[in-house]
Amino acid sequence: MNFFGITAPGLEGILAVELKGLGIRVGQSVPGGVEFRGNREDLWKSNLWSRVASRIVVRADEFHASSFHELERRAKKIEWEKFISRGSAIRFRVTCRKSKLYHSDAVAERLGKAAARAVDAKVAADSDDDETTSDGQLFVVRIANDICTLSADSSGDLLHRRGYRQAVAKAPLRETLAAAMLLGSEWNTSAPLIDPMCGSGTIAIEGAMMARRIAPGIGRRFAFEKWPDHDAAAWQRMIDGAREAQLEKAPCPILASDRDAGAVEAAKANAARAGVEGDIDISKQSVSEISFPDETGWIVSNPPYGLRVGESGPLRNLYSRLGRILAERAPGYVLALLSADRALDAQLGLDLREIFRTTNGGIPVRLVAGRHS
Repeated sequence: MNFFGITAPGLEGILAVELKGLGIRVGQSVPGGVEFRGNREDLWKSNLWSRVASRIVVRADEFHASSFHELERRAKKIEWEKFISRGSAIRFRVTCRKSKLYHSDAVAERLGKAAARAVDAKVAADSDDDETTSDGQLFVVRIANDICTLSADSSGDLLHRRGYRQAVAKAPLRETLAAAMLLGSEWNTSAPLIDPMCGSGTIAIEGAMMARRIAPGIGRRFAFEKWPDHDAAAWQRMIDGAREAQLEKAPCPILASDRDAGAVEAAKANAARAGVEGDIDISKQSVSEISFPDETGWIVSNPPYGLRVGESGPLRNLYSRLGRILAERAPGYVLALLSADRALDAQLGLDLREIFRTTNGGIPVRLVAGRHS
């Protein structure tokens, strides 16, 4: 089967490396995703274990369509029954670019009629909002240069929804981006990990899950579990194997702190829901109060960006102070930050390398990393 892992733009390389590490045969990376091939178990594994992907879709069909007649004719040949039980609800998310078929609602209507005739499906409206839970099997449809690509979503809710992050601080960091930061920083899961501006604790929690080998999808449901040919017994065996692979305790110190008491309480609540509260030392303190473990480790954080007028001065002081603290008290530590301002980066006094570019909350950001020797 042909699969496609969708992720945030800029994280395609991280996702490709992650999938290869899972033993999955990876193909081409394109903006926003990675193509790969495999069997049913690879589809399950990628959903269960990917920390970076937003969703995994299965290519159901691809064909030329420059008229509605051609679209309807080809839609009749799609094997809808692979993905939809009779009488189930379905929904379509359609984008059209540089094609004679440019009306997305009309395309969705034609495809819905074909599915309804084939499996008596009920077409539901799609919210176009990935943060809103919608009923029904989602099909992602892209028509570009008169080529229609139709894919069945195998994930359901977006994969960043691990289930633990209910309490959030200001400007929460999405779980998949936090995991990408850790993977991009090359943290080895056995050295100390510190987030001195932890917010709601997402980086530290993702780190604890990685260190304990906890599959990010272990506690949730997936769309493929409703597919007609789903083998529930085999899937349960994979789940059981993942649970058996978990470590009882993180093999390294993980420290998370923030000067905001509300953020600290949110981080503690989220860590408890994730089942890793015993693996993270979460405390209320400023950056200058942090005690660093003697063993060299990683500092990975999402600091404030200072995009509002009047914020750059205090943030320059924060970044400068962080650089001095590293030089004096944490030589050899790797520092990896999500950054939106090169002028602030310069205050750190480090030779930084850029690892990837993406967006966070609509803001262009870069993951940069460096260390004092």
